[in-house]
Amino acid sequence: MERESRIPRWMRRKARSAARADAAARAREELLLAIAGAGFPLAPAAHPQDYGCSCNRIGCPTPGRHPVSFAWQTQATTDAEQVLRWLRAEPRANFVTPTGQLHDVLDVPLEAGGAALERLTARGAEIGPVAVADPDRMLFFTKTRNTAADDDEWWPCELDCHPETMDEHPGLRWHCRASYVLVPPSTVPADGGVRWLRGPQWPLPEPLTLLEALTDACAAYAGRDPAGPRGGDGESIGQQAGAWPAS
Repeated sequence: MERESRIPRWMRRKARSAARADAAARAREELLLAIAGAGFPLAPAAHPQDYGCSCNRIGCPTPGRHPVSFAWQTQATTDAEQVLRWLRAEPRANFVTPTGQLHDVLDVPLEAGGAALERLTARGAEIGPVAVADPDRMLFFTKTRNTAADDDEWWPCELDCHPETMDEHPGLRWHCRASYVLVPPSTVPADGGVRWLRGPQWPLPEPLTLLEALTDACAAYAGRDPAGPRGGDGESIGQQAGAWPAS
């Protein structure tokens, strides 16, 4: 009798676990479709796997943080059906959004980003979508400055950052042409991830309206405690992330 009584409990636990997994998968789909629906093109990316990367490259320098295909710029799309096909083919896939097409991203250290966000909010500045990328970066999504009709009209900036030059820009990184960033709800090694502080429904601001606050904050916080600014409850800005969507 004791053995028989345990079987239903085991089956109920298994059913609850499956239901939670299904709910998490649906929530992930909804987040990605919301990003695509807001006009951010998406392309599939690698994801953390075991102690490395799903790309199976030995010693991958950026596990879970790079596109799957070398053609990610042309592959990226806002088509919901295509995004769902990619996601259902590999449910654990991360996604990147190419920059310099419809939007740019100003990428700063988490501590500096938290301070700049407080300053911008206090003065009522227009702020668009903002994400936290573990372990230590904050991403400000803006309109693109890449409005040139051809390459001859393109103006580069010393802050421009590309995937192969990340280490050269420990402070502010301007992702524009030929770059990309991970989008929520991507995962990164050590149980980290990318998550929204302000979701993709916010209108994109002009990048120059944020640049002064971000550069000042990066200068002020250079070399300081990397633990991040603390909120009123003692939690770091990164720990408080996840305000969108509201739970």
